[in-house]
Amino acid sequence: MVIVDLQAGQCLFCTSRSRRWLNHLSNGGVLKLALCLSRTRGGGDRRISFQRQTVKIDEKVVASKGNSEFRGFKWRPRKDDQKLSTRQSTGKSHLRLNTLEPLTLKPRSGKNAELIPIIFERLRRLSNEPKGSPFLDSFSLEEDLLRERLNDFEQKTTHSFYGWATPGWKTPPMLELLRQTYIDNGRAGLDAQLKFAFHGYVANYGFNKSDIQNQAKLADLRYPTEWYPATRVLQRTIHLHVGPTNSGKTYHALKRLEQAESGVYAGPLRLLAHEVYSRLNAKGKRCNLVTGDERVMDLEQANYLTSCTVEMVPINVDVEVAVVDEIQMIGNMDRGWAWTQAVLGLKAKELHLCGEDRAVPLVRELAAAMGDKLEIHRYERLSPLRTMSTSLEGDLRKLRKGDCVVSFSRMGIHALKKEIEKITKKRVAVVYGSLPPEIRAQQAKLFNDPDNDYDILVASDAIGMGLNLSIKRIVFESTSKHNGVAFQPIAVSEIKQIAGRAGRYRTAQDDVRDQANLADSDQRTTTIALTPAPAKNLGLVTSLEKIDLPIIKRAMQIEAQPLLTAGIFPPASIVTRFATYFSPETPFSYILLRLHELARMHQRFHLCALRDQIGIADAIQSIKGLTINDRLCFCAAPAAIRDPGVPSTLEAFAKRVANQSGGGLLDIPELQLEVLDWEVTADRQYLRQLESLHKSIVLYLWLSYRFTGVFTSRAMASHVKGLVEQKIDMVLAKFSTSAELRERVKMLREQSILRQFKTQIETEGVEVTSVDSEVMDPEAEMQEEREIAIAA
Repeated sequence: MVIVDLQAGQCLFCTSRSRRWLNHLSNGGVLKLALCLSRTRGGGDRRISFQRQTVKIDEKVVASKGNSEFRGFKWRPRKDDQKLSTRQSTGKSHLRLNTLEPLTLKPRSGKNAELIPIIFERLRRLSNEPKGSPFLDSFSLEEDLLRERLNDFEQKTTHSFYGWATPGWKTPPMLELLRQTYIDNGRAGLDAQLKFAFHGYVANYGFNKSDIQNQAKLADLRYPTEWYPATRVLQRTIHLHVGPTNSGKTYHALKRLEQAESGVYAGPLRLLAHEVYSRLNAKGKRCNLVTGDERVMDLEQANYLTSCTVEMVPINVDVEVAVVDEIQMIGNMDRGWAWTQAVLGLKAKELHLCGEDRAVPLVRELAAAMGDKLEIHRYERLSPLRTMSTSLEGDLRKLRKGDCVVSFSRMGIHALKKEIEKITKKRVAVVYGSLPPEIRAQQAKLFNDPDNDYDILVASDAIGMGLNLSIKRIVFESTSKHNGVAFQPIAVSEIKQIAGRAGRYRTAQDDVRDQANLADSDQRTTTIALTPAPAKNLGLVTSLEKIDLPIIKRAMQIEAQPLLTAGIFPPASIVTRFATYFSPETPFSYILLRLHELARMHQRFHLCALRDQIGIADAIQSIKGLTINDRLCFCAAPAAIRDPGVPSTLEAFAKRVANQSGGGLLDIPELQLEVLDWEVTADRQYLRQLESLHKSIVLYLWLSYRFTGVFTSRAMASHVKGLVEQKIDMVLAKFSTSAELRERVKMLREQSILRQFKTQIETEGVEVTSVDSEVMDPEAEMQEEREIAIAA
């Protein structure tokens, strides 16, 4: 006799999950008493005859036999008198179970103890979805068949989780995924993940062995070098320029680009693409500009240069020289695929890669895989860099001429600007990514000019990517930034990259001025030798608050780990072929995730994460008439799906693409252009609506270059984009921060840093009993961080 959990079909003695039970004995819908035919303590697969037993319970005698029903009892063998045995006799086995005592199940423990009942409860809710719900309507199945699949899915999922309390039991991948989803997004995320898993269950239901094998072949992504056969034919020379910030590596690569008849510069930011575009045109080199939502083209030039963001590199165009900046970004978990695509796919005779020294081993392997010649150029920093021994201790009056205060939020930048100007009586310039190019160039020029009264710069972390600014000292407002949920520390490599902008040797203005001087003196050479900077170019690094300085010092002293893998993303041809195995009703988000799930990777590469792509795919799933290529294009769009209003805007744009009409800017009511007529006020709701409109217009411009015949109002959209940016800057200029709010944000940052210290020390085996700070309940603190993030 064994005891079986009703929902699991799980033998609590031998942990088998067989469906072959004899004489099921129901116990109030909670437990079953039954005979396990698949496995016994004696092992093997035996026939068992159930003998009549007499069991004494609380001095009451209950006669039991095969069809008897036990109510209200849970059983286990008595520890000191356990006689569970089998006896072979004339080909039969007999299971003898003597005196039993009521079974008291101890509370299950472990990381899955509380989660599994929640999963079962959400599974039951899923099975009981009402008829006509959007979830059920997304399947093209009859009602009875769909309910049958739902029940099968619930049973198989439930059965796969039983046995979790057994020592040595391995957590199924599905349970681990649900656990992480629940931690990240709560019950709503759990519901979404279970619905997605059911979509996959239905989609895979009719696959035969051959289909699965073909899918696995398509998901073999171990050799991405084979995706670029035209590039492999070329014998390229790769020049790898490595060194710390302000070492001249990008300068030398751009000098070679200036000498080429045709070429490409690819940078990580629109700011850098604009800066190189302006620099080359200022020197008389005809250069085009290509970013996701902006293109300035000179179609009359046969041979030309192009400055672009790295995602926009022209793979199938033959050029003489290509420069790819910030090559260490190839290891990024989200955007790394774009750098890998540039390295493996650019058809350039000379490919110049600029970045950190930690990229050398990985680039060497990639060059060998492509059969390219590799030359490594190493550079030393041109001006000294030193971390100060003291912070500013929160006193903005200690700021001086040439300082750059780095803040990690746009509103924080404007609030700091206003506060610094009020306290120090100095003029402050601002630079951040979403500033219009003309305004950004003007602000940088004002700060770089030593002859005016713009003494201080407040900037975002975008300056770490190579903007040319004459900064003497970097001051970190903090070493953590808010991700929408909590404060997260910035990476060591990011701290070093931003700090390295202090004591910059040359700026773009210096290059243009030198070029003009050389032209005036009839000198033909355009190469300017870089020599070590004088002592006056000493770069300094410190923090605004005392608590951040040790983090900066530690980051400046340690070396970042070498890059191990390069990011890749399946090309459109593979995704399109993979999608043909699924019915048209299958959610495209499932197809993407299924491809990622089956993907086979070489140890040299990693598959870039699917973040906004899944949300975008779900937002436009209901739109009929979109091809796989259309959906892929939308998934690559610059849209943050969590932003309010973005899903409805995406759906509106997708409808226009499906109908191939109605894409005029004034024909899309979801854009809410009436916001432009409102009076400019320092109201947060007004600011959010302006930002939402700006993102929608940027998305419109991005799509207008992919669906030219649909979205036809590109010129008007560019004008509207400029108007929105002006109004956003006017609103931000009206905002200021109170001393009380800054103190509260400071305290939350300090608590976050102290928690990180405590976790790090405990991980290393050192017990920490207290920290010198007020400690809040973690849940309450996370809620307060969200409120502070909204307020500041």
